Amino acid sequence: MSDAIKHECGIALVRLKKPLQFYKDKYGSAFYGINKMYLLMEKQHNRGQDGAGFASVKFNVDPGTRYVSRIRSNKSQPIQDIFSQINIRLNGVFEEHPDKKDNVKWQEENMPYIGNLFLGHVRYGTFGKNSIESVHPFLRQSNWKHKNLIVAGNFNMTNSNEILQELVELGQHPKEFTDTVTVMEKIGHFLEDEVAKLYQQAKKKGFNKKDASPFIEKNLKLKKVLKRSSKSWDGGYAMAGLVGHGDAFVLRDPNGIRPTFFFEDDEVVVVASERPVIQTVFNVPIEEVKELERGHALIIKKSGQTSIKMVNEPREKLSCSFERIYFSRGSDAGIYEERKNLGKYVFPQILKSINSDISNTVFSYIPNTAETSFYGMTEAAEDLLNKQKTSKILEGGKQLSAQKVTEILSERPRFEKIAIKDAKLRTFIADDSSRDDLVEHVYDITYGVVKPTDNLVIIDDSIVRGTTLKKSIIKILDRLSPKKIVVVSSAPQIRYPDCYGIDMARIDAFIAFKAALELLKETNQYHIIDEVYKKCKAQESKTDAEIINYVKEVYSPFKAEEISDKIAQMLKTEDVEAEVEVIYQTIEGLHKACPDNLGDWYFTGNYPTPGGMRVVNQAFINFYEGNDKRAY
Repeated sequence: MSDAIKHECGIALVRLKKPLQFYKDKYGSAFYGINKMYLLMEKQHNRGQDGAGFASVKFNVDPGTRYVSRIRSNKSQPIQDIFSQINIRLNGVFEEHPDKKDNVKWQEENMPYIGNLFLGHVRYGTFGKNSIESVHPFLRQSNWKHKNLIVAGNFNMTNSNEILQELVELGQHPKEFTDTVTVMEKIGHFLEDEVAKLYQQAKKKGFNKKDASPFIEKNLKLKKVLKRSSKSWDGGYAMAGLVGHGDAFVLRDPNGIRPTFFFEDDEVVVVASERPVIQTVFNVPIEEVKELERGHALIIKKSGQTSIKMVNEPREKLSCSFERIYFSRGSDAGIYEERKNLGKYVFPQILKSINSDISNTVFSYIPNTAETSFYGMTEAAEDLLNKQKTSKILEGGKQLSAQKVTEILSERPRFEKIAIKDAKLRTFIADDSSRDDLVEHVYDITYGVVKPTDNLVIIDDSIVRGTTLKKSIIKILDRLSPKKIVVVSSAPQIRYPDCYGIDMARIDAFIAFKAALELLKETNQYHIIDEVYKKCKAQESKTDAEIINYVKEVYSPFKAEEISDKIAQMLKTEDVEAEVEVIYQTIEGLHKACPDNLGDWYFTGNYPTPGGMRVVNQAFINFYEGNDKRAY
């Protein structure tokens, strides 16, 4: 994606099902769990670089011994930072006690971070500041093991205000307002409530206070806690949590918006946000890594028993298609094929744009994340050219000379590496003109492969704001003097805010929205903006379920191609000599390429939850009133 946007968070959970001595004997280290957590988090660093956190729980230690460890970082390389600190702590203990390197029992009792249960998180901040207090996992402490709660998640809630008010009505006074804190406090409240009820049951059975704890731990029903906690949540979420005594859970939202995968054998239970991460770190085949069903929770008891429980009634599966287009790493077998198909299915539009003149067209991609869709586009081009070759040979028949046949067969599409990202731009120059000059040089180009008679086709994952295209990419591609520059987006036009974990909150930042505004002005239909604003304002007092997405009316007068053409005009500056055309994937092509991930609200405005409708409503009001605050 040439326009960088902050996006997903990632979770990683490991539950060791054997005693630590087992891992020491088999794998040579009692640090097996820590090592696997490092790999799980590092291989998901694409999901978050604003912060990282790690927590561990020990099961079998005496009272007065620390059994929960947590470390967080918001440094520039947070994953490296936290595991460097862990390594320093562990090595420091060994320096003081060199005779304990083979004593696993002593290590478990005396060394931090070594444990039986681990939770990790990598973060992109979409809500709140990027202070260390905003970095997951969050910890809710208590002197009772079963009341300690550690929470981390990949999520955004659209109704954080409502959740906060519910906490107030429950008698709480939350110390801050972020969706993470309100969610954790909600789970914590019902966890404590369930523990209190179990304590009363234990008393009736004759248990004293000390002996009540094992009874509570054994009989605690996390499904009930999660069901009561998440009843009013509106958003996309994959929520993971550890209870101090050793239970753990991962809960997925009812529409399956945020991804969650898990693996279990007789040694471990593993959860991560991406499937190939588990495959790689634990060397397991794809069929052994399962997707957690929407609305369900994976519950792991301290005993090691696991179960899948339906917590919330599953709704229509609308998993985030942006995961497939861009956010998840392309090493997943399914995602790799889908990204190729995105390039393949947009090719007919490309062919129309270049008047089927493949011979005089150079195909390339930008940035590197678009490489897989580029492969799909190249396959489509090769397939077409092979058909043309076959047709020419059949038409010529025996009249064709060997030389002519060789000449026909030698034709091939021209695929080149055109743009290379040279260095990360450092905007240390304050004035706009100097900064723009720097931006123009973010990418370097390959000279000598494009002729003045050539079309230059560049495929991108998605075009969000168009800023980098306008200020840098198109200008630098124009230096190659092509006849025409065709910028292709493997994703459809982004028209609406996302509110379920991607940082796309302001509608007026989208180039498609800006293009629609320009078209409304040019066609004397700008009154539609005033009418939509009035409709949105009239809905402010309505419940989320009653809100209609009237913002669709901004786009409805125009075909998608008209908006694309206007975007091309807006991206082409006066100093660009080549003709510029912009092509977007169609919604139909997206669904065909990603048939199991049909969440497309940022493209279509069809939000899967009522809170999404309120967000788009508020985003438009903010735009109209000139308010630059977030819509959620």
